[in-house]
Amino acid sequence: MDKGIRRWLIMAVFIATFMTSVEITIVTTALPAIISSLHGLAYQSWIMSAYLLTTAITTPIYGKLADAMGRKRIFLWGVLLFILGSGLCGVSPSILLLILSRALQGIGAGAVMPLTFTIIADSYSFDERPRVMAFNNTAWGISALVGPLIGGFLVQYLNWHWVFFVNVPLGIIVFFLTPVGYRESAGNRRNLKIDRAGIVWLAAGLISLLLAVQLLDSSQKRLLWISAGLLLAAAGACGLLVRRERHFSDPLIAPSLFARPTFTVQIITALLLSGILIGYQIYFPIWLQSLYRLPATIAGLVVTSSSVMWLLMSFAVGPLITRFAPKKITLCVVTLQMLAYLPLIFAGRQFPSWAFYVIAAISGSGMGIVISMNTILCQHLVGKNQIGSATSLLTLGRTLGQTIMTGIFGALFNFSIRSQLQGIPFSWVNNVISSKNGDSYVARRSFIDGIILNSLHMIFLSAILLFLVVLIVNWRDPNNKIVK
Repeated sequence: MDKGIRRWLIMAVFIATFMTSVEITIVTTALPAIISSLHGLAYQSWIMSAYLLTTAITTPIYGKLADAMGRKRIFLWGVLLFILGSGLCGVSPSILLLILSRALQGIGAGAVMPLTFTIIADSYSFDERPRVMAFNNTAWGISALVGPLIGGFLVQYLNWHWVFFVNVPLGIIVFFLTPVGYRESAGNRRNLKIDRAGIVWLAAGLISLLLAVQLLDSSQKRLLWISAGLLLAAAGACGLLVRRERHFSDPLIAPSLFARPTFTVQIITALLLSGILIGYQIYFPIWLQSLYRLPATIAGLVVTSSSVMWLLMSFAVGPLITRFAPKKITLCVVTLQMLAYLPLIFAGRQFPSWAFYVIAAISGSGMGIVISMNTILCQHLVGKNQIGSATSLLTLGRTLGQTIMTGIFGALFNFSIRSQLQGIPFSWVNNVISSKNGDSYVARRSFIDGIILNSLHMIFLSAILLFLVVLIVNWRDPNNKIVK
């Protein structure tokens, strides 16, 4: 491919990555204003959950379609849906319409997010991909840095509607740049027999699973029983999906993808590390605001240090995978990450605040190496006609890891708090979580701080356990050689 054309392709993929990643950071910043304007406190979790749910369900479907019908067509269709969903979110007059529009956005993102990586794999050799993907990761890093600033500016000086409108021109640019820069090989297309039953069982399983996780964070026994029932339904749907895929001629998720154990290890590793990632993104700022009384803007910078190091260390992936087996890289990096987390299990109220920024930086460095490597290896370990499916499966794993662990961490945190209340209203602890409200409860402040600290210890103990599972999974990977 001509270098000039490649520049247009890189620009299109870069903007698409930025567009889908900045969406989350901007909306999170604007969430209080949106809830207040649309009177949607009771449904606020669904503003994010609807987006994540439809993204998770459609990602493997788009991956299969891209392998059969061509990347460009499916990618442009996803961009178009994302633009339409963004515009509808911006004009939504009610919380219900906003949630439905967010679901439409997620359907578009389900194509855009994984296919950016697939298009890179199509256009660059195995040796070139680490460098190109590291550059593309800068879009994610920039979005993490500027997203909250853009969101705050738009809400303060315009209104929350512009939080969604800002992505419309970006999507239009991607829509017109992609055909200019991407010359798709005809070999990427083949006849497709639609696996309708596979789609139904996949959707049923994911919907049941994600709804069950949402209901875990509840103190009502009735909802917890419903959650348990949904988990059983999810398990049943997944069992039927596996049975279907083993016998269908053109399965949605081909069992042959898992023929090489190293591929399966990459999926599991990305899923678990993404769950840990969402843990420190949520609970480091809570620790710094509630116990150290740091302002939200200062506490939020702890996540920024992680994003910067993720970006920088992703450039090291290329040299590392040419010198070491993936198993050895992951075992070393994840061990360092786990050791960095260990002090959080025992940290008292005198634990220095600067240490959180160091731990976040170490964690981000590890994520930048391992998760970037997971993506590159998943694409390399399958046939060319399965790259789209493999990339989508990895993206699905990362989305599920974050979504599931958000619910589990939240349920664990609230359960731990409720078990220690000893007559104190839960609302008191809830208010102390914010750095602005803690002084109102100074009479019981020491006791409430202890409750929050113990609960945070539980969160990071569970993160340590996840790290151990990652180490065990990678240690059992039979491949001890450099992947070429």
